[in-house]
Amino acid sequence: MTILGIDIGGTGIKGAPVNVKTGKLLAERFRIPTPQPSHPSALADAVGQIAAHFKYRGPAGITFPGIVKNGVVNFATNMAPEWFGTDASAVFAKRLGHPVTVVNDADAAGYAEMRFGAGRDKKGVVLMLTFGTGIGSALFCDGVLIPNTEFGHLKIRGKTAECRASERIREEEDLSFKKWSKRVSEYLADLEPLLSPELFIVGGGISKKADKFLPRLAAMTKVPIEAAILQNNAGIIGAACLAKKPS
Repeated sequence: MTILGIDIGGTGIKGAPVNVKTGKLLAERFRIPTPQPSHPSALADAVGQIAAHFKYRGPAGITFPGIVKNGVVNFATNMAPEWFGTDASAVFAKRLGHPVTVVNDADAAGYAEMRFGAGRDKKGVVLMLTFGTGIGSALFCDGVLIPNTEFGHLKIRGKTAECRASERIREEEDLSFKKWSKRVSEYLADLEPLLSPELFIVGGGISKKADKFLPRLAAMTKVPIEAAILQNNAGIIGAACLAKKPS
């Protein structure tokens, strides 16, 4: 079964048709910049542009960087304020002309990793963290998603974790991977006693550079830690797979 997956981020929107049985992209993903300002009509047009690129007509799964309940955006710090209280699933479905399932971006990425990637067959508590414009989180217990966690907003030294340790901050402050890894390890050290996880999975665009930081984090963290196998495609794959389920 083929479903279009679209992953909306703070800086870019990417998508591709996905075989939801295998978790494989069926075409090279297509990426465009996230409109600024990112108000609903602009994002709807961007989503329509991605669907048109693939000449796709059918149901779609779309991620959103914020808390999403039954398709409605409840919280989104990195997107236009007009999104608060907006039924995102209705906005995108009207633009595409087909049913749309909208889910939190980190939840979608984590779902894909638990089904096809680093978390496959893992029992107990698993926490996926995506490092990008902000820090997203996806929490699982025995493979079951506990949706809409926002552990990127945990306070570390008086700032939210994503204002100290996101990939955006690493680039803006020109942090070496050694310095950035120390910040991330401090963050993980605060999460560990709260959740007692069996595994941390590090995802987002930075997972492509895992060799530069993963050994450092592993040396500073008691909990096993792995890089996302699906890397930056996880959100696309998870969104498509979750579109098979009721939103």
